Amino acid sequence: MDTDPTEPAREAARNNAAWCAALCRAHGITGHAGARAWTSPHRTPLYYPDAVTLTPDASAQDVVGGIDLTSPGASVKDSFAALDLSDDGFDVLFDAQWIHRPAPEAAGEGWQLVLDEGELIAWEAAWARGESEGLFPADLLAAPDHAFLVDRDPRGAVRAGAVASRSGAVAGTSGAVAGTSGAVVGISNLFAADDDLDAAWAGALDTVARAWPGRAVVGYESGDDLTAALRAGFTPAGPLRVWLHRS
Repeated sequence: MDTDPTEPAREAARNNAAWCAALCRAHGITGHAGARAWTSPHRTPLYYPDAVTLTPDASAQDVVGGIDLTSPGASVKDSFAALDLSDDGFDVLFDAQWIHRPAPEAAGEGWQLVLDEGELIAWEAAWARGESEGLFPADLLAAPDHAFLVDRDPRGAVRAGAVASRSGAVAGTSGAVAGTSGAVVGISNLFAADDDLDAAWAGALDTVARAWPGRAVVGYESGDDLTAALRAGFTPAGPLRVWLHRS
């Protein structure tokens, strides 16, 4: 049987949509999980898309018809770089690549998990370098499919971190996204206070190998961050594009 060449990107998109949905729920926003796209009828938190396409055949109407265009800042994650939303009032914000890596093997001690609200506040402060506050509510710590990973220096200060998301159903008004297998872990929001991304990827992957052995790892990156991910053993899985509404 022929393998669908878009499946790694589809799986990465579903995984990413599940994380976006979880973060929105923590902010009191319930999205809609359709067959071709996840959408939020209310404006989503800073940095997070209002829609994520899940299949290459998703149309502009699948996303534009389900999001709020009356408030500034609406965005669409075009997971297969297949849409032209310019006539709907959008401009391209950036392009990136989905990435995929076979299941890593544990090679070191790994990082720790963020366990309480105080640790999460410190994690976010290090991730945002003082430019974000309250983006990650403490309710996320109780979500079984999502974890905040942290590496601390000998003084206890956060020096690196990431979010790890196991694939699962995208909870919304129409339930689960068809085809989500649960076989991957998505890594997002990876950062290093000293900008040593190679060390950050090594630590994050080692933690995934210990916490969720046997699972492939997915995500998306661009620019120097993509280059670092490729050095860590990832391969490109397909292009994506993020569109920003002009309102």
